Amino acid sequence: MIAAPHTSNWDLPFMLTVSFALKVKPYWMGKEQIFKFPFKRLMMWMGGIPVDRSRSHNMVEYTAELMRNSEGLIVTVPPEGTRSKVKYWKTGFYHIAHLAKTPIVLGYLDYKKKVGGVGPAVYPTGDIENDMVEIKAFYQNISGKYPAEYQ
Repeated sequence: MIAAPHTSNWDLPFMLTVSFALKVKPYWMGKEQIFKFPFKRLMMWMGGIPVDRSRSHNMVEYTAELMRNSEGLIVTVPPEGTRSKVKYWKTGFYHIAHLAKTPIVLGYLDYKKKVGGVGPAVYPTGDIENDMVEIKAFYQNISGKYPAEYQ
């Protein structure tokens, strides 16, 4: 699952609240800095997976392998990789889903409409450019907390 737009620290608690309401246990990736004392245990209990963004750790292959071997595992990734405005989304989520042969479920929080949920599932074809057009089209009319920080 991807969670977009990601423009605020509030996205995580709201995403977890929506997941709870939908009776879904998500595992989510976040920068390792938020997993420091005294919050590390809480973050891990809530499904957090710390990611060291300063080095490559084969997270794509590792996560795809976990998903292939775990029935019902839902890993949530913010495709922007940051709360700041970015020109391009990171593509790790796409490669994870393609390697794991799983769909990409489009999760969202729309602050303007005060709703959150899940949209359609997109099955990666291997043609990332065309698949990303479909994925990004879904998010066109969804507003993050800080719309100016979303492409």
